[in-house]
Amino acid sequence: MHAVDVMTSPVYVVAPAESIGHARNLMLRHRVSRLPVMEGTALSGILTKKDIAYGLRQTEPIWRRRPIDRIPVSILMAPEPITVSPETNTREIARTMLERDISGLPVIEEGSVTGIVTKSDLMRSAHIRGLTGHVDAVMEEPVTVNRYHSLDHIIDTLKGNSDKLIVVNDNGSLAGIITESNLAFFEYLDEKRNLPAKDVTHLRKAEPAGRKRFRYVTEVSAVAEDIMSRPVITTGSETSLGEAVATMLQHHINSLVVVDGEEVKGIIKRDDIIKEVAK
Repeated sequence: MHAVDVMTSPVYVVAPAESIGHARNLMLRHRVSRLPVMEGTALSGILTKKDIAYGLRQTEPIWRRRPIDRIPVSILMAPEPITVSPETNTREIARTMLERDISGLPVIEEGSVTGIVTKSDLMRSAHIRGLTGHVDAVMEEPVTVNRYHSLDHIIDTLKGNSDKLIVVNDNGSLAGIITESNLAFFEYLDEKRNLPAKDVTHLRKAEPAGRKRFRYVTEVSAVAEDIMSRPVITTGSETSLGEAVATMLQHHINSLVVVDGEEVKGIIKRDDIIKEVAK
């Protein structure tokens, strides 16, 4: 199979001078995660939900404190994106995506963008739908955060470990999941409004064998439970890969938390499955 067989066309695009707010709304409206950035008919960059999620962390440059409808796409976009031709085969596309850690490749024919191939497009291919084996053979160890962890902690953990975090309660049970989409589409507020402060009751042990005590954390503007998605779509470790792929496609998600009984065993991601195509 080739790019032309699986690509999405036509493609939603933005211009460099348009706002991040407009781009984000376009992603939400059309359920896409990336937008080619066009300067006239020329491809000048690509903007992804990951760029928005990590670029809007409000700590350093002054422009990050602006409302997102005043930040131009050109500030957060990745310039000179990698592209493919309509005849590039899907195995090469899968390898490029995994090696370069990207999720979408614009398809260029005679200098024009004719489509885009995403990991979601690969997931719908006949090759992946015909995979055999079980979830436990490819699932990853879970990366978890507590439901009361701060937004900064969540961003640092996502950037350092995983693109998805499993949110757990104090007893280790499943509470929710946080992905880059949760961060990218979180309702950032402008400087004239503030998220309400809250009192968070957090159960902690002062020392490993010590007695549990409640610790109160005040003036927390956003924590994991404010951002996470719930309920979480789960699967069992003995589920077939074909069934797992079908569930992801049905619910328009790219990961499944693996749970046996009440115990969180791991997570199976779209990339784990696409690796089978790249072989």
